[in-house]
Amino acid sequence: MYGIYFAGLILLIVLGYIRGRNRAMKSADTRDNHSRPIYHGAFVAIAALVPLIAVFVIGVPVSRHIVETQAIETLDPSIVNDDLRRGAALRDIRAVVSGNYRGVASPELVRAADAYQTLDNLANSLILGSGFVLGLLGISVALQKISASFRARNMVERFVQIILFFCAVIAILTTIGIVFSVLFETFRFFQRVPVLDFLFGLQWSPQTAIRADQVGSSGAFGIVPLVTGTFLITFIAILIAGPIGLFSAIYLAEYATPRFRAVAKPILEILAGIPTVVLGFFAALSLAPLIRELGEGAGLDVASESALAAGMVMGMMIIPFISSLSDDVINAVPQSLRDGSYALGATRSETVKKVVLPAAFAGIVSAFMLAISRAVGETMIVVMAAGLAGNLTFNPLEAVTTFTVQIKTILVGDQEFDSAKTLAAFALGFVLFFFTLALNVFAMQLIKRYREQYD
Repeated sequence: MYGIYFAGLILLIVLGYIRGRNRAMKSADTRDNHSRPIYHGAFVAIAALVPLIAVFVIGVPVSRHIVETQAIETLDPSIVNDDLRRGAALRDIRAVVSGNYRGVASPELVRAADAYQTLDNLANSLILGSGFVLGLLGISVALQKISASFRARNMVERFVQIILFFCAVIAILTTIGIVFSVLFETFRFFQRVPVLDFLFGLQWSPQTAIRADQVGSSGAFGIVPLVTGTFLITFIAILIAGPIGLFSAIYLAEYATPRFRAVAKPILEILAGIPTVVLGFFAALSLAPLIRELGEGAGLDVASESALAAGMVMGMMIIPFISSLSDDVINAVPQSLRDGSYALGATRSETVKKVVLPAAFAGIVSAFMLAISRAVGETMIVVMAAGLAGNLTFNPLEAVTTFTVQIKTILVGDQEFDSAKTLAAFALGFVLFFFTLALNVFAMQLIKRYREQYD
């Protein structure tokens, strides 16, 4: 049904565009028309598109609800009043209709499936018929409005503005929905776990223990170990990616020849396309054993999974973010500033240090903030290289964990969203969201303070 409907929709749109364009070309001399023929054709196509989309968007959910309600009402009333059994019955009815039901269906289920299929076919026919009739009616009405003085271009542009407005609203509402969905579940979590214990607790053990004398028997939800682990790994990553990314951007923008830049920059940006799971394999199988061997050779006790290994590989991952963005920002600095510096007798290195970098400071800060946000949200590298242990330590040679890793660990498998353990994932997500938001606000204020504008 959907394929036929959208095929007819495309056919009516094409037909309306051709008829509208031809009518505008024949109505008068095209030089005397307010709008070009393509706008008249687009106007007629929109007149066909809007009713077809409206019928589909409104008709499908309404008809689906009516069909399911009527089919369920043929079953036992106890099923109708039980949401769980109602959902299972609907799945069985759809399976019988599609021929995928396993086993022998009861006569009652067969009657419900027959009613479902009959009503569904009727609803689909009504949607198809009403959609095409309204689409043809829209084409007819639009064709009657076409004339030399008709402002088709204004109508088309207004329609495009409305579409863009709704796209922006959808993006905003999606963000608001995500925030409130996390916020509500976080509030439910704080009804079970005190806020102060969550924010300042020094133990993280959300798993239920077997013995009552273990820490995790009643759950320990202090996020201080997760905060230290997240900051430790992110700090190591930035410590590696920051200098390498910034210095490579300076070299590519100010010192490299065009031939070398054309080859080196794409190769450097390949790092951004490597899947994080591959980097995690590299960290777990190559870098972590190497760090452990070097540490043992120096007399240090290095864990098989360490923050240092995860931070180093994560630093490799975010190098392209800093390098590519900083390179673009440095290249955006007006050449007149460089020329003025050279005219005053400054060398190239002095010009880069005293003129170019201060002028590009705001953009470089943005690149670093983006890299930090990317590092904070990374999961796979930390899982494979740093481990799952919520250790409260600042030693980079020990195993640590992060917010994202614990969210992934908690929500793996079948979960009941009514326990403190599962709801803790939403609380962690809210804290991580708040941290990222605060980081972005700080970066915006810093950029606003030091941003320079040039003519």
